[in-house]
Amino acid sequence: MTADLIVSYDGTPNDDDALALGGLLARAGATLALAYIRHAREFDPRREELAQHDAERRLEQGVAWLRDPEIPRHVVFSGSTGGGLEQLAEAENASVIVFGSDYRTPPGHAEPGTSAQRLLEGGPAAIAVAAAGLRSLSDVGIKAIAVAPSEGDTAAQESAEALAEKFGANIVELGPSNTDLIVVGSQPNGHPRRIMLSGAARTMLNAVRGSVLVVPSGVPVRL
Repeated sequence: MTADLIVSYDGTPNDDDALALGGLLARAGATLALAYIRHAREFDPRREELAQHDAERRLEQGVAWLRDPEIPRHVVFSGSTGGGLEQLAEAENASVIVFGSDYRTPPGHAEPGTSAQRLLEGGPAAIAVAAAGLRSLSDVGIKAIAVAPSEGDTAAQESAEALAEKFGANIVELGPSNTDLIVVGSQPNGHPRRIMLSGAARTMLNAVRGSVLVVPSGVPVRL
């Protein structure tokens, strides 16, 4: 079975935020899978067995957090986390890869870590980054969606409208107050169907509060 959403998960607290956001997005009817990236196999068979067991244990921990034992889990070997997730998303035909924020991110803000940053510079799949601390919020949902469009590309606006319809959410004006989800467009003068953020978009994201979904140029996310 393929997945619409791939959650990057390694068992750290901020990746629990990614689980929380992935679970919220899955309420739109999307299918979800978890992925843990291993960068190399161990030469010693016993050490390899332990490393693989540790990876699988972390994914089981994520599944337990989501309370859904049927969620598929993938242990992927790749020299880079971003590259492995990109390959898995292509194989699964997933439209979104979900990350937690960098561990230094203030609560309520979304700040991509190194692996997410790599995919925000030309990746083909939409990238979602969970607001820090999302895991600890009660009665959380996607009720308010803001849009940071890119001039000349309607993918962000189309995505926001489609998601608002799925969740019964309101589309609100982008501002410094908390928003459940901010949908961000890519520059249309970049590679078609790829993510490319402008400097202004990056600056804006540092100032707002809420989880973020960055969509590739010309590719709306509808889940």
